[in-house]
Amino acid sequence: MISVYPLYPTSGVSQRAEQIGFRFGAKGTHTSRTMMLTEFSAALAAVAEGGSREDYATAIIEGNCLGKATTATRRLTNQRLGELYGLDHAIPLFRVLRRLWSADAMGRPLLALQCSIARDPLLAATVSPVLALSAGSEWQRDAVKAALYKLVEDRLNDATLDKVIRNVASSWAQSGHLVGRTFKKRARVRATPGSVAFGLYLGHTVGFRGAPLFATGWVSVLDCTPTSARELAVEAKRIGLIDLRIAGEVVDLVLDRLDPAEGRS
Repeated sequence: MISVYPLYPTSGVSQRAEQIGFRFGAKGTHTSRTMMLTEFSAALAAVAEGGSREDYATAIIEGNCLGKATTATRRLTNQRLGELYGLDHAIPLFRVLRRLWSADAMGRPLLALQCSIARDPLLAATVSPVLALSAGSEWQRDAVKAALYKLVEDRLNDATLDKVIRNVASSWAQSGHLVGRTFKKRARVRATPGSVAFGLYLGHTVGFRGAPLFATGWVSVLDCTPTSARELAVEAKRIGLIDLRIAGEVVDLVLDRLDPAEGRS
């Protein structure tokens, strides 16, 4: 069945995706943690743009920029944040995320979610059941569990699978897609020019081209239609994040501004 919210082209994923920083498989950080938006934000605040993986590790473990009580917890948090985000200027995906983090403060929860989806297959597996919920409808635990089971099959026991479900629910709440404590309900998020630019970058990286770039899961996760995504992409162009020309269904997108070091289009 073709997904209504495709993260990857039916023709296959571009070989560049892993080189850029995507992670694939049937394992992920959400077996033990959420997307840790608060910790991630604090780590970025503690390390200058352009920092190496070692710089982030030093800030988290030795500098205790996250305020963790023990060295063991600091080390584990550093590891998990690295899994989800890269935390290394040498990784193109993180480099672009860090660029947009500075340019689009309002879109930060969505940027963190998009990156976590790209780097955690467990979270990625839950995109369709979450986006299928209408605003105000209740979190469908069984649908999420079925989506996860399709990915992992019997590789996770019931207790671990239940923990993944709780963690992904928390991540979707941190991004703004779910609200409520005991009974979570779907809420609509507000896309930003930076998050749309990141969605186009992610879609382009895995192999989408042209008009379909505005209808991928990377953009749909922002709760915006292809039409509104185009409008926000034009705004992203205006503020210097991307280069874009649209003529009907012909889309000429150049992403060099997001990552000049990569020099791609």
